Amino acid sequence: MVDLKTKYLGIELKNPVILGASNLVTKIENLKKAEEAGAAAVVYKSLFEEQIQLESAQLDDELEEYNERNAEMVKLFPTIEHAGPEEHLHNLRKVKESLKIPVIASLNALYTESWIEYARLLEQTGVDALEFNFFFIPRDTHTDGRDVKEQQIEVLQAVRSKVKLPISVKLSPFYANPLNVVAQMDKVGVNGFVLFNRLFQPDIDIDKQVHFSPFHLSNPEDNKLSLRFAGLLYGTISASICANTGIYTGADVVKMILAGADCVEVVSTVYKNKIEYISTILKDLQTWMESKNYTTLDDFRGKLSNKSLNDPFVYKRAQYIDLLLKSDQIFKKHPVV
Repeated sequence: MVDLKTKYLGIELKNPVILGASNLVTKIENLKKAEEAGAAAVVYKSLFEEQIQLESAQLDDELEEYNERNAEMVKLFPTIEHAGPEEHLHNLRKVKESLKIPVIASLNALYTESWIEYARLLEQTGVDALEFNFFFIPRDTHTDGRDVKEQQIEVLQAVRSKVKLPISVKLSPFYANPLNVVAQMDKVGVNGFVLFNRLFQPDIDIDKQVHFSPFHLSNPEDNKLSLRFAGLLYGTISASICANTGIYTGADVVKMILAGADCVEVVSTVYKNKIEYISTILKDLQTWMESKNYTTLDDFRGKLSNKSLNDPFVYKRAQYIDLLLKSDQIFKKHPVV
């Protein structure tokens, strides 16, 4: 009998498939469908401090738009303050009350103080863990990469001292050495890492000559970076490893566990194939395990990790070397005109 149980952030999950953060999770009916399809946990959509600040500023502008239209009317509307994160927290409590599977709250803040404040507020909703949505977009040539890394580690140390919940960090791959960053964060008590944060990039409409933000799903080929770093990290850190981006099928889940991941987060495949497809992913995983006579995930977890292999090139420059060695075959299939 195949057992799909795994542990993530110290939490026992019935299987390794987690529904990642997206707009899908804002509707409780979608979350219940995911639970029925077999999702082991869900990451609720991120609480973004930047969005709260923007909404607050917009509210202030709207309330003051008609002020001082004449000498006898200084203000048209009463003083009203933006509710801040209250709506998000209220919805998160409802989600936690409605589901039996673990709920992970996602957070992206701007300042150390607000990281602490919002993390404590999220903890009070009764969620099972926190996922810190770490990403930094450089906007000038002066900021040093070391300063960014040190600031993020300081945030983790500060929050870790105030919050008891398990904490995972969803990382960007754009560090000079992601392995070093993970190792340092692991030492300050991070319980898990999500590999990797998929950043939405701006695009330009050349006809209208304006910027726009396209909504693109990930592609199956996008999971190769997560696979590489899961394989490199396995057996080197205490924290859990969760693969993210481009996880579409049961075969993709198998690959990530072979590399060393404890679990995966799926989003794009659910958008493309509907929520019920989670059950197909789990069924395919189970069928593969049965075909290989594996009874638990631990039987093959990390089997093809860097730590378990003697080949020094697999997780380093394998693709580049492979291309060089097979370049003649490649050009025969794809001749240059």
